[in-house]
Amino acid sequence: MMSDQTPVRSHHRLRFPNHSVAGRAGASFKPEHLSAIAAETAFEGFFEVHAENHMGAGGAPHAALAAIRQRFPVSLHGVTMSIGGPQRLDPAHLARFAALVERYEPALVSEHLAWSTHDDVFLSDLLPLPYTRETLDHVCAHVSQVQEAIGRPILMENPATYVLFPESTCAETDFIREMARRTGCGLLLDVNNVFVSATNHGFRAIDYLMDFPLEHVGEIHLAGHDEQFDDEGRPLLIDTHDRAVADPVWALYDTVIRQCGPIPTLVEWDNDVPDWSVLRDEARAAQHILDRHADHYLLGKRHAALS
Repeated sequence: MMSDQTPVRSHHRLRFPNHSVAGRAGASFKPEHLSAIAAETAFEGFFEVHAENHMGAGGAPHAALAAIRQRFPVSLHGVTMSIGGPQRLDPAHLARFAALVERYEPALVSEHLAWSTHDDVFLSDLLPLPYTRETLDHVCAHVSQVQEAIGRPILMENPATYVLFPESTCAETDFIREMARRTGCGLLLDVNNVFVSATNHGFRAIDYLMDFPLEHVGEIHLAGHDEQFDDEGRPLLIDTHDRAVADPVWALYDTVIRQCGPIPTLVEWDNDVPDWSVLRDEARAAQHILDRHADHYLLGKRHAALS
């Protein structure tokens, strides 16, 4: 643990737009679904959009997002901020990100605990970090910088990983816990990422969740993954977002909701995107779990042990 560090917090007063997604399940917004969503009468969830798809000044992406935003809450999800990178954040990118937050007042704002840039080269992957004190220091500085720019807390997402660093001096859960303590950020718990990492590295996903700072979770992600094998024939899962949520991930999600209550949940589907009805049904499956546990949850109190 690294709890001897002095908290790094912004003196800027953070604001919270008055838009609630409490107890709702949502889905990724894809422009090809716009007409089907416009005809939708029963969906009561929310939509997540990737910030980078809407950083231009106007045009079709903004017209589509504005139409969605008129009817539904929106979650804004960044994918290329490179908060985990050692270099300073790109000020132009951060300014565009902040402008989107101000323009659309999303209910949730999130990014990844990962890096994706080196010098002036953008890498099209969310790359893992060594969990060291030095890494923690610059991650916390970057998180605080983003929160200062957008005027509110951000949710940071746990990664799906395929390699581990021998340089790491603490567990991922301890690193995430300390990041939240020092910056005041919230967390986005990606349950599929937990299952992917656990399978790839040979630990139990439930053990990871037992040590995860669930009290800071403001949103949950669910997604599909691809099952492959490494060169030695061992299972290797890839976080592909190109298929339905797997049964073991649904089981873990059910356990988390039973433990924590109806946390807003987003089903991601970014590749090989199906018809809107398929994605809607995945969100409805998540909503069913949220609703089933809501009646038995005491607000503000964890009452069911993970097992």
